[in-house]
Amino acid sequence: MYDDTCRFLAENFSADFASWLLGESITLTELKPSELSLKPIRADALILLQSDDSVLHLEFQTRPKSDIPFRMLDYRVRVYRRYPDKTMRQVVIYLQPTRSDVVRQTSFSMERTRHEFDTLCLWEQPAAIFLQYPGLLPFAVLSQTDDSEATLRQVAQIVNEIPDPITQANLTAASAILAGIRLEEEIIYRLLRRDIMQESVIYRSIQEEAETKAKASMQREIAVNLLHAGVAINIIASTTGLAIEDVQQLQQQITEPPQA
Repeated sequence: MYDDTCRFLAENFSADFASWLLGESITLTELKPSELSLKPIRADALILLQSDDSVLHLEFQTRPKSDIPFRMLDYRVRVYRRYPDKTMRQVVIYLQPTRSDVVRQTSFSMERTRHEFDTLCLWEQPAAIFLQYPGLLPFAVLSQTDDSEATLRQVAQIVNEIPDPITQANLTAASAILAGIRLEEEIIYRLLRRDIMQESVIYRSIQEEAETKAKASMQREIAVNLLHAGVAINIIASTTGLAIEDVQQLQQQITEPPQA
């Protein structure tokens, strides 16, 4: 949910991110991970944006992960292979406060190879930075602030003044989602209008994802019950809409003895 929200903001408000991280307001377009390698590339937290001259690589993380430094090198080499003349800024942006030293790690080293990148901890960044640009407003509540509730109230006031209703809805929904890292749901929905965010692309996407997961869970539950009843796998697949391979996997799970 947080990955999808951050990706949406970066892709739809790329000039705001460029102003923040590159120091100039330029419009960046999405760079598809598939353009960088013939092999699949991990893309759940990866955001690549490009202009004619540069590439901005963003990774938003709620928690630090030990493999991030190597991934930064990996992505840098992939981009260089495809666009050797473009400069590249890589930034790992941590959303949630932590005491882990990983968030301070800004390089990867092995033998005679060393690669450097940047990290930003939102809780150490002044709220004023994020209140300057519409696309950064949802991050303000996660910034260095003594009163997260008051900051979210300020964000709500700014968003409510945005004339475009679609932009207003999207930023309201994004603000609500990211505020959930720090504030209780009751506070969030008291400050942000639920009726507005329900019109947003982000909100609808989350609803659709939840509905899809609920449907898949129900299909698996029905399949397990039919397996216990001895119904043939092909009939279960036809009845539930699951692939035969999925039903076979469920059968294997329920027939294998639990490991000690």
